[in-house]
This record gives sequence, C-alpha cells and structure tokens, in this order.
Amino acid sequence: MSRRSAPDHSFLVLEDAPQALGENDSDPLLLAIARPAEIAPSEIPRLDRLRLHSAILPDPYDRVVSVYLPRVYFEDSTRRFPVFYLHDGQNLFDDRTSYIPGHTWQAHTTADRLTENGEIEPVILVGVANTGVRRMAEYTPTRDFKLAGGEGRSYARLLIEELKPAIDAAYRTLPGTATTAVGGSSLGGLISLFLGFEYPQTFGRIAVMSPSIWWNNRSILDFVEAPNPRPQLRIWLDIGTSEGAKHLRDTDQLFRLLKRRGWQENLDLAYQRVPGGIHSEDAWADRFDDVLRFLFPAL
Repeated sequence: MSRRSAPDHSFLVLEDAPQALGENDSDPLLLAIARPAEIAPSEIPRLDRLRLHSAILPDPYDRVVSVYLPRVYFEDSTRRFPVFYLHDGQNLFDDRTSYIPGHTWQAHTTADRLTENGEIEPVILVGVANTGVRRMAEYTPTRDFKLAGGEGRSYARLLIEELKPAIDAAYRTLPGTATTAVGGSSLGGLISLFLGFEYPQTFGRIAVMSPSIWWNNRSILDFVEAPNPRPQLRIWLDIGTSEGAKHLRDTDQLFRLLKRRGWQENLDLAYQRVPGGIHSEDAWADRFDDVLRFLFPAL
C-alpha cells in the first residue's frame, strides 16, 4: 500500500489487485481507496471490495465500495468499459451484507448472463454502500420541513469529485458522459433523477427505480420541469403497481412530464409499470435485467 499526495491531503491507493492501477495512476486527484483490514476479501469472483473515506461527507466509518468487473475485463487488457454507479451498494451482490439477508439484486449474475448472451455490452458495476442513519439525508436533494435531509448535492460531489476520478484512475473505464450511468431505487431513484438533471455533463444514463417522488412535497417534479435546456439523458423509469396508489400516480406524472419535455419512449426513455410489483430488493432484482438491456444495449 502506498500513499500519493494531493494538494490538501494524502490518499491511499489499492495495489494488491492486478487491475487496480491504470494509466492515470499518477493523477493528483486520485481518491483514497484501499482494501480495509476489517472487510474480508469477497467470495464473489471479480468483485473488489474497497473503502472510501470522503472529505466532502466525512463519516466515522469508511464507506464500502464494491466494484464488479465483467469477465472480458481480464481477457482483453486493452479494452475499456462503461461504468454503472449504483446506490445502496450493500444490496447488490452479497447475501451477507444486504438489508434483508439473502435478498439482493443479484446484479453480478444478471450482468454476466446478459453479457454472455450478447444482450448488453460489458459494464463495470460500482456499488456505493449507504451509511445507514444518514442514508435519507444523503439521498435527498432538498431539505424537507419535517424530515430534514437535503445533503444530496454533497453526496453528488462525493461521487463526482472523489469516487469517479478514483474509479477512472484505478480501472480501465470509458469515463465520458455517454458511458457513465447512475441508478438506484426508492430514495436512490430520487437522487439518481436529481443527479441526471443537475449533472448531465457527468451522467448520461440514469435508472430511476420506484422513485420516492413524494419527498418534500414532490419538489423533484418542479426541478425536472424547470425551463433549462433539456439534458441529453437516457432514462429508465419504473414502478410496481402494488407500491401504493400515490406512488404510482407520482411516477405516472413524472413519465408524462418527461414526454412533454421531449423524451421519446423506447428511444431515450423507458417506463415500466410492473403488474403486482412491490417495493423490495427482490422486485428490483427481477427487473434489473431490463434496466441493463435499456441502458447498456449490445453494440
């Protein structure tokens, strides 16, 4: 393990994995990512478990970041890959870390299956674990009078200024806007929608799954409707019909708003109303294959 200096503080760099350092390893913006002693090596093939210590949103405990690499990453050392950043990273891959033990998105096996079948382009999946009690604050873009929150912009800076430069330096990524996606469910869907509209120069594809549009009197709808230039986003949107009438209504309204603003269904917008779908990790796992097919179709 070595230290590299930045203008204000030092960063740790992972050196014990063959893919850890890329051509940009001398970049002074490289973030502190290291394999922590308290995190056991993953039992899942091609999954790196790292930690992130943020200067923007400091926390007593480092955040766990899981990086899942497609098989071809190790078969073709010259190839670079798009990246899909996902919130609530503990629920994506490992049965032992998920919110409900044994219930994950099975994101790795789904991505592998679709890649091997030629349905999607190979993609690097980066899961950023939430911080538990601070999840609501970090996944909400505005402050609610009763529930507080509203640290979404700081969380965005963490992703854009700290994590993404580290991932781009440590792995063979395609770092451009069109090849960088962000997504999540519930409050993770809300913050993904905000990230796409506020930072379209970074995220060109977004997955908005069962979004918590209700937050702060549905203020996100006003944000999406604001008369700014329409961002060039490819948007996946979904909701289960058994998630509640108000949530279904809100998501339908968001879909209509996006269409009024110029998004075209089945071109740069997909909307899935899932019959009987509920608000759960299993439900999101069931449609994650459709998310990947739309956001990362085979070239």
